[in-house]
Amino acid sequence: MNKKARNWIIAAAAVVVIGGGATYAFMTNYLGNNVEIESVLPTQAAANTESTSGTTTEAAGTGAAVAAEDLNGTWNIADASKVYFSVTTSQETVNFVDDQVSGTWDVNVADAAQMKGSGAIEIDAIDSGNAQRDEHIKADDYFQMSQYPQATFTATAFEGLPQEWTDGEVYDFTLDGTLTLKGIEKPVTFDAKASYQDGKLLLSGTTVVTFEDFGLANPHSVVLSTENDINVQLELTLEK
Repeated sequence: MNKKARNWIIAAAAVVVIGGGATYAFMTNYLGNNVEIESVLPTQAAANTESTSGTTTEAAGTGAAVAAEDLNGTWNIADASKVYFSVTTSQETVNFVDDQVSGTWDVNVADAAQMKGSGAIEIDAIDSGNAQRDEHIKADDYFQMSQYPQATFTATAFEGLPQEWTDGEVYDFTLDGTLTLKGIEKPVTFDAKASYQDGKLLLSGTTVVTFEDFGLANPHSVVLSTENDINVQLELTLEK
């Protein structure tokens, strides 16, 4: 074997070693789900009616009718609220949580057209239980936190909510609005549930967006693929 051929083999071996190290570092630093999604609504195992839009799901603990004056008015998103988003790779689904959530819901049970709502999360509070991964998605390659410190949602329609509520029952509805991230606006629809319990409003909702919706690169690599869908989930507690 001549010297030139030997040098090429050594170089190729170095690439393999370095590449293998980079792959290991990627797997170590970015894989692993450390966040479990927690719903604000109770388990519906005791439900005995099938839920469809505009109807109710009877849950354990259902009680008396709720007076309109108890429901109507401005409700504020409380500290217990969280927003989750999830990304599924060829290895696993990774959940992120943000517990710095603010906003309001103006309720008018007699006229849903008069309802309005808005919310925001602080990008700096996004947490997946992996600091290196979190800092990467907050940086300029993804969420550009230094320029856009918040993601916001503005509701435009509440469809399917009843005019009469019962304490403890869960109501299915759709929540339309505009989600804004990095200054990019995207219309979205949440499949949502709401319930009045113990003087609080509980709201749970899910929707799906994609990386492309907000000008984000799909973070796939040579070691794993990533689905384009990003699942967004609201788990909100509201108080007057």
